[in-house]
Amino acid sequence: MVTISVGQGGVEAQDWVEMLMRMYLKWAERHRFEVEIIDQSPGEEAGLKSVTFIVRGPRAYGLLRSEHGVHRLVRISPFDQNHRRHTSFALVEVMPELESTDESAVMINPGDLRIDTYRSTGAGGQHVNKTDSAIRITHLPTGIVVTCQNERSQMKNRETAMKVLKARLFQRQQQEAAEQMDQIRGQVMPAEFGSQIRNYVLQPYTLVKDVRTGLEVGNAQAVLDGDLDPFIEAWLRWRLSQGRNGSRN
Repeated sequence: MVTISVGQGGVEAQDWVEMLMRMYLKWAERHRFEVEIIDQSPGEEAGLKSVTFIVRGPRAYGLLRSEHGVHRLVRISPFDQNHRRHTSFALVEVMPELESTDESAVMINPGDLRIDTYRSTGAGGQHVNKTDSAIRITHLPTGIVVTCQNERSQMKNRETAMKVLKARLFQRQQQEAAEQMDQIRGQVMPAEFGSQIRNYVLQPYTLVKDVRTGLEVGNAQAVLDGDLDPFIEAWLRWRLSQGRNGSRN
């Protein structure tokens, strides 16, 4: 499960969320992975405030773990009439989709849930969803909120939202049990300057650089078109070397 959320940068950052979603969908298409978008929140002017989708395929979670963290974009903004350079941020979170045996380990008290229904957002037209089938579930003890609106059936949206909630709670349990908080999903940082794992620079030159591994790729457009394997492989090698050195980072 991949969730991309807007960080600092306003409309530019919302557009960056949509660009990142496109990048991951292109990567998944190259690997012939199945993708299911389960929720997205459009921005006021452009792009997306957030999006959650599931990528299914061999080793999908193991590969996409490398993408967890803050992603920083530098470019001349198409939304700025003065053609100034802007910096924007987005947070990518990657969680495993739980098997039924894992889900059973996550106990949820129904009294701890607040479940709201609302009308799904869409492009309009005759096929727009006119029923309140979208679901928002808030887990009150932790404050975790999940939403789902991809199905017309309220029941199916609720089932999917519960699946996402259990994955988040399972991940939280693993974090609390770990000696270091970043053992499972990486250190949680705000989506702002200084916390990024990767920089994407489109002006005045093009370069994508991973802060953790030091890998640099000059063809930024190819990366945005889904050519992520060099970064994933470099991250896997980096994680292996960290393990050999006795570090969990």
